[in-house]
Amino acid sequence: MHAESGVVAGEVKNLLPPEELLGAWASSAALVYCRDWEGRILAGNQTFARKFGFAVGDLAERSVTTLLHQDDASAIQNANADLVREPHCAAFESRWLTPQGWRWIAWEETVLLDPEKRPYGARSVGHDITRQHLAEERNFKLSGAVEQSPVAIVITDALGNVQYVNAKFTEATGYTLEHLLDDDVCVLREGHPDEHSYQQFWETVQSGREWRGELMRERPDGKKVWESVQVSCMRNPQGAISNFLCMREDITSRRTLEDQLRQAQKMESLGTLAGGIAHDFNNIIAVMNGYAEFAMLNPGDTALVAKCMREIQKATQRASALVRQILTFSRKADVKFAPVDLNQLVRELVSLLAETFPRNISFNYSFAENLPPLLADHNQLHQVILNLCLNARDAMAAGGTLSISTTQVAGAAVPSSLVNGRPYACLAFTDTGTGMSAEVRARIFEPFFTTKAVNKGTGLGLAVVYGIVTSHEGTIEVESDLGQGTTFKVYLPLAENSVALPALLKQGDFPGGTESVLIVDDEAPLRYLLEAALTRKGYKIESASDGLEAIDRIATNPHRYDIVLLDLNMPGASGIDVYKVIKVANPELPVLIITGHLTPEARAECERLGQKHFLKKPYALDELGRILRTLLARE
Repeated sequence: MHAESGVVAGEVKNLLPPEELLGAWASSAALVYCRDWEGRILAGNQTFARKFGFAVGDLAERSVTTLLHQDDASAIQNANADLVREPHCAAFESRWLTPQGWRWIAWEETVLLDPEKRPYGARSVGHDITRQHLAEERNFKLSGAVEQSPVAIVITDALGNVQYVNAKFTEATGYTLEHLLDDDVCVLREGHPDEHSYQQFWETVQSGREWRGELMRERPDGKKVWESVQVSCMRNPQGAISNFLCMREDITSRRTLEDQLRQAQKMESLGTLAGGIAHDFNNIIAVMNGYAEFAMLNPGDTALVAKCMREIQKATQRASALVRQILTFSRKADVKFAPVDLNQLVRELVSLLAETFPRNISFNYSFAENLPPLLADHNQLHQVILNLCLNARDAMAAGGTLSISTTQVAGAAVPSSLVNGRPYACLAFTDTGTGMSAEVRARIFEPFFTTKAVNKGTGLGLAVVYGIVTSHEGTIEVESDLGQGTTFKVYLPLAENSVALPALLKQGDFPGGTESVLIVDDEAPLRYLLEAALTRKGYKIESASDGLEAIDRIATNPHRYDIVLLDLNMPGASGIDVYKVIKVANPELPVLIITGHLTPEARAECERLGQKHFLKKPYALDELGRILRTLLARE
């Protein structure tokens, strides 16, 4: 006897014939069968029999346990418990074995009653929901993958309004979905450096194209992080853009390693320049010393002395340019895009580099006339030129010729998918060296790949070149065969809208004045030079040999001076300390900061305090004079 029904299975198994048990369900398109409490099939319709590969007459007395997945066996027992209670119905899903394999079927069961109204079994009506179940399972896995993804994911509507963020996004930014909605935060705008950059991004994604880039944003805690960002559109069934999918991955560690790698490779290259630098400096010192000695031996010959002075001045200008070039290349500076004269840059660096090359290597030059400027980072272009020249030198161990050329090409002629219609500059390096096989050529831009002997190279040079060129929205092409030499062609986009290069100041005399000038510099010869030069021009000059003396003078009479010429690096009190005192004592007093080395940190601090005018040592007296008159005229 069944524990809950109180009816013995054997007493009811043949109470009604199968056709009466099924009733109108016999011809139904649904899966319909009747069973007793033990799970024996009492009857089944044609649809049920066909689903499981039986004839209708073979169903009777067959146990459902032979068809039911063993993990779902308890579903029948649970259904029995529901059927004997009001409202005498049950619903469940279970897996059944068919000739096509395991299928998910949703069952709705109602109780069967004997003539005395006692329950003895169930009529089951089922529908195959395998596809639905698989879709739900797939969607569940997909949503779980998105929610647990190690990449921050944001979904917005077609207008950029946030609709969903995953847990990683909240962890990385501190923003919950509720916060983004309440404060109306535009997450797609974050990281773009300016409005122009954002508008270009927005035009790209609204046109249905994918956008990729690396952006830096500031977290709520003030920490700056770099992210690799990818934004693509999601479309509705009609094909219209309905949403945007944004994925952001933190690449701060990678960027830091790249910067360290680039700086290390740069310093390695700088060592190669040491010989040329020493050679140039020795030549400059020899010129200055020789002409100074010659002038001292002939003090009465004013024409000769004037000529010697001009030559010494030229030598100092060469030394100044050389120091500036070394500092620009060696220091670790932020990437800063500015107009660059490519022809001039190549001439300056290659002329210095040529001093270190073996004498059996000659140089040929061919520069395009009136080449428009590039919008590029001066420091990084130094690295590109240096590394490609060194690569050519190493390929010509027995000597040869290195040909360097610049040309202007149309965007359509550039072998890259990055072309955007802008004109490009092509910087080509062609050597007559050993060349490369196709296998080597395919790997030359891989980090740490090198064909040089142990301890003869790191394999980083060309990898750094490739990274710099791509970061400038350019591309690089290599042509080489064994024994036929190699040509590297670097394509870089020219500046848009005819960006002009900074104009060079013309040398010449400068006007005098009668204003009172305070000179603050701890270098006595420079201080005496300025005192003499400006006094001859009519200025009233006072000077201070260090920061403490300058502070004392300004604090005593802050309105005594019309302008201050201020050095930054001094003993006692720095130039920044003096400037702070000036801003308190006489905020309207103009200041010209003159320094031999202005670090990014020092410039940032001065600009934060309101200082805008700087002059680097060494400088020309006429240049100083013109700036002096400009600042005084403004006042």
